[in-house]
This record gives sequence, C-alpha cells and structure tokens, in this order.
Amino acid sequence: MSGFADEEIAVDDDDRALIAERNLRVVEALLFGSSEPLASADIAVYLGEGADVEKLLATLAERYAGRGVNLVKRGSKWAFRTAEDLGFLLRREETENRALSRAALETLAIIAYHQPATRAEIEEVRGVATGKGTLDLLMEAGWVRMRGRRRTPGRPVTYGTTDAFLDHFGLESLGDLPGLEELKGAGLLSSRLPPSLQIPLPFDGPLREDEDPLDPDDIDHTDEPAEVDELQGATHPLDDDI
Repeated sequence: MSGFADEEIAVDDDDRALIAERNLRVVEALLFGSSEPLASADIAVYLGEGADVEKLLATLAERYAGRGVNLVKRGSKWAFRTAEDLGFLLRREETENRALSRAALETLAIIAYHQPATRAEIEEVRGVATGKGTLDLLMEAGWVRMRGRRRTPGRPVTYGTTDAFLDHFGLESLGDLPGLEELKGAGLLSSRLPPSLQIPLPFDGPLREDEDPLDPDDIDHTDEPAEVDELQGATHPLDDDI
C-alpha cells in the first residue's frame, strides 16, 4: 500500500514539474513577444489557476542572468533587455528622432526627483517658466504622466514619471535614481555645492494625502485653468523651451 502511495506522489510531482515548465515557456513567450514591459496580472491570465507568477518570473530571471539578454523589472512590470555589459553593441544602431531640449531634460529631472510636482513647483526649482509644450512632449514620449490634482487653491495638476521612464533609463524603481555623490561623480553637479544640500526622495506610489484623483477632463491633458493663454498659442516671455 505504501509503495502505491509513493508512486502516486511521484506522479503528482512529475505533473507539477511539467506544468511549471510549461508555464515558464508561456511566460517567456509572452515577454519576448511583447513590445512593452508586462505586469504580473497581464501574464497571469494566460496561465492556469493557482500559478505563482512572481515565482515563475524570478525563476526565469535566474535562468537568463548570465545570458546576452536579461529579464529585468521596471517598476511593477517585467521585460527582456540586453545585458548591461553588452549594451554598447546596440547603442550605435540606435537613432534619436528628436533630441530633448535642455529645458525638457531639466523638467524631466525635476519631476523625477521631486514627484509629485506641480508645474509651479517645477518652475520654482528651474527659476524659469516651463511651457506647456515641454510637459506635453515628455508625456508624448511616455516618460511623464499626470498623477492627480494638489489639494490647494486652483487644484494644480501633479506630475510624475512612468514605468517607461524607468525602462528607458534602466532603473528598477525610483530608489535607483543616482544620489548626490553619483551626480557629482558624473559631472552633473558642482563639487563645490553647500554641504547641507540634499537630493529629495521622490514619492513612488499611488496618490499622496495632498493629492486628489484626476478629473474626467484631464484625460485630454487639460492643465490648470490659468494656462488658457498658452493653450491659445501665446508665448510666455520667460519661456526658454524653444
């Protein structure tokens, strides 16, 4: 009787191993075939009930760890990407359709480190007005999104980065953004900065306590009411986004 039970358990283990291997192949195929990173929920619908998607992803990431492509996490999503040490092989094949202006790069950096940030807060850090076109460009690139509306007079829109931003810059989370010393080492900050200077910690999560959900009209990228002049084509005298 005991021998029969042992044989039955062995068969069950074999079945589970086969199912797990098939699920791994399904996950692998989905990720290779997708043009965008996938969340666990996107993958789960293609697997059998009870499949541990996170465990499957971790197993697959381990299998690809030493290969030419690696399975990496970008925010809450997963994707296959060229191994970091081989990235130089592909960079020379890349073409940049439109280089970001200095204003756009500064705006993107401020949003990345200060999010959630309103347009007025971005302008305060930059010390110059930020044209709506700059924010539209960053949103069209898929790197910046409207998060919500600040619970202050006028309810200005708050902006934050996206998973596509993390993916493009090779970051798993906002916590991987360069710190003060790394920015100095890269020559992006002066080494003679005040000792008290601190790099802010971006808020990486859903709406903060001082944010309300976006209004229905915000889907059309409608910004603060005070910006009607810019929407009509007027140019701000301090705008340097050209």
